[in-house]
Amino acid sequence: MNAASTDLVARTRAFVRDVVIPAEPAWGETLHDDALAALRAAARDAGVYAPHAPVEYGGLGLALPEWSPVFQEAGYSPIGPAALNCMAPDEGNMRLLEVVAGREQKERYLRPLVQGGIRSAFAMTEPHPGAGSDPAALATTARRVDGGWVIDGEKRFISGAEGGAFAIVMARTEATGEFGAGATMFLTPLDATGVRVGPGIGTIEAAIAGGHPHVVFDGVFVPDADVLGQPGEGFRYAQVRLGPARLTHCMRWLGLARRAHDIALDRAANRQLFGARLGDLGLAQALIAESVIDLETTDALIDKAARVLEADPRAGAALSSVAKVHASEAVYRVIDRAVQLCGGDGVSSGLPLIQYLNEVRPFRIYDGSSETHRWAIARRAMRARDREVAAGEPRRDRVDTGASR
Repeated sequence: MNAASTDLVARTRAFVRDVVIPAEPAWGETLHDDALAALRAAARDAGVYAPHAPVEYGGLGLALPEWSPVFQEAGYSPIGPAALNCMAPDEGNMRLLEVVAGREQKERYLRPLVQGGIRSAFAMTEPHPGAGSDPAALATTARRVDGGWVIDGEKRFISGAEGGAFAIVMARTEATGEFGAGATMFLTPLDATGVRVGPGIGTIEAAIAGGHPHVVFDGVFVPDADVLGQPGEGFRYAQVRLGPARLTHCMRWLGLARRAHDIALDRAANRQLFGARLGDLGLAQALIAESVIDLETTDALIDKAARVLEADPRAGAALSSVAKVHASEAVYRVIDRAVQLCGGDGVSSGLPLIQYLNEVRPFRIYDGSSETHRWAIARRAMRARDREVAAGEPRRDRVDTGASR
């Protein structure tokens, strides 16, 4: 990292510990809008607001390979990413709009999103048998009409839709003129005629504002000006968003895992058992060591994936899939070990560890389940090796039977 990025990490660390953590709501409560607005104003004053977003639209313009240390510091508090306006789904939508949107679309949607005046959603997931882990199952459709498109379909688990200003909607479209069939992204106000938000879906986590409701699109007209990018290119654009979005989830939750680990270390340093500090007992040391290993390997994998993603988006998206699986499971293990080390307090409301465990558990499902990613990772590995062998690389599994002796 350069000196400016290092300084931003230090200022973010200080801001989260000195300003954000004292403002955390009690367990089971949510952060009120006025409190969030005050935190964001303070973040602007501290020069740590929207670190990832373009400078032109109100952010700090940090390059993707330098996001992780900042996002980890933000994630040290469950409300830190919201205070810095680098929380999902808005952060991922900002990235997609920055890369794909036209100038007028950026003014209408990106600028107010970065500045914190509105929230957004990304509407792809659908009720069974529609799109979920398999985007190819996309069932929502958009048909061409004079001056625009009409969307029909139902989405579910649309994070941030309650109270959101707009959604980026994925819909299947037929070939029209110069554009081929495929999926198309639409910038759709959530108060448009024909949009129904709800009912909500209760979940064990609460960090994402706006819940995870159903959203129905019943004959929703979207003008041509609100097509994001080109018709038929939605699946390609989705990778622009999903690769970095997987990684930023990893970054934020790694920060929360570090907080849990610090709680465990403080307990191990101060709890006396069997005539010794807890941290001097072998079983506790084993738990602590395993958590350090999980934290460090996750950090290294995120860092590599971010650098590859910047240099080669296709290879980076593949590596972000690996990072997502590892991080989503590693951060859960770290927090779970912290619960164990804190004993009865670990499962009580006296410490925030169970809240943290609830927050990170869905990550093994969000942005593609671990099982789906493993399937894709294995397929990529097999295809890559098949190409090497087809190009002349010798097979390494052949067994010398001794027949020629």
